[in-house]
Amino acid sequence: MQTSDLRIALFSGNYNYTRDGANQALNRLVGSLLGKGAAVRVYSPTVAEPAFAPTGDLVSLPSIAMPVKGRGEYRLPLGLNASVKRDLERFAPNIVHLSSPDPSAHAALRWAQDHDIPVLASVHTRFETYPRYYKMAFLEPLIIRLLRRFYNRCDALVAPSQSLIDDLLAMEMHDDIGLWTRGVDRTIFSSARRDMEWRRSMGIADDDVAIVFLGRLVMEKGLDVFAEAIVQLRRNQVPHKVLVIGEGPAREWFEKNLPGGVFAGFKTGEALGAALASGDVFFNPSVTEAFGNVTLEAMACGLPVVAAGATGSASIVRDGVTGRLVPLAGQSADVTGCAEALAAYCTDPALRAAHGAAGETRACEYSWEAINQVVADTYVRLVEDRRALQEREAQAA
Repeated sequence: MQTSDLRIALFSGNYNYTRDGANQALNRLVGSLLGKGAAVRVYSPTVAEPAFAPTGDLVSLPSIAMPVKGRGEYRLPLGLNASVKRDLERFAPNIVHLSSPDPSAHAALRWAQDHDIPVLASVHTRFETYPRYYKMAFLEPLIIRLLRRFYNRCDALVAPSQSLIDDLLAMEMHDDIGLWTRGVDRTIFSSARRDMEWRRSMGIADDDVAIVFLGRLVMEKGLDVFAEAIVQLRRNQVPHKVLVIGEGPAREWFEKNLPGGVFAGFKTGEALGAALASGDVFFNPSVTEAFGNVTLEAMACGLPVVAAGATGSASIVRDGVTGRLVPLAGQSADVTGCAEALAAYCTDPALRAAHGAAGETRACEYSWEAINQVVADTYVRLVEDRRALQEREAQAA
């Protein structure tokens, strides 16, 4: 069986209406599959004005605004209505891909099992960690149990980092988990994109050391740890500037807790690459990410990274070579450890340059084409295994 023989029904909770690392990876995957002759049909909530045009054919799922304070920009898929089921029947997939354990994915899993079609699930974030940022940490054990039940009903999983795979295995989410890591677009993310004029226009002097945050401004990205570490730097009189790239519902909180910070707003494409490369140190305190696309992009731009030593970053950053991995203190990165790592880069230009250059070299290892072929190969394996099982069952009957 070849990739061109595949007919893939891909279910996403957010394929293109809000831009994030997960849906960027999914769109790249679909583009790669279509380029190899596969048939792909994407099912996801839609909005009137999405963040970007979808790659491939997109079918709208019934959905409502996410019923969580501060996350109304996201949609909650509500299952499969009669129209979606008819579309699935017409498309006749031979593999179903689920990218988010939401109600529509549960319904799609039941549909696939009823039609004897194999299912691959991809893990894009640490959903079980989210409640701790909304004062509902007591829900974490329940969410782990629900995720375990969902994922074990699938035929296999793929995850973007070895550290996440190890965690998923330890939590008994599945025993067949492949590595689908992430790539980086070197035409956008490169140290050559550094723009000193843009820096100056933002109030960052040539000799300032700009500590960068990049991502959605939501609390689960570790904004509290970021702000507290910056407070320690200021208290210790370590010279620096803070550059924040991104937008989100927690911007007002972040601005209040980062007085003097430079907020550049949301950026994409070449403007994003130039803004990121114009920083000096990248700080990612998040513990919720399955991979950390922004960390890889910062490395590609030649920035040393200070990151929480958690799932995702732990598989990208080489501690003491391309940056620093700060141990966790409880459920988040140790604030003092983060501040100390940042201070070293702020005060040692040679260390900053060496680790930044090493990070850019490492980022060159991540090729999207090779990475996406892993998923295509997994699809083929699951379809062939299911067909072989069906043949054995038919012979036995």
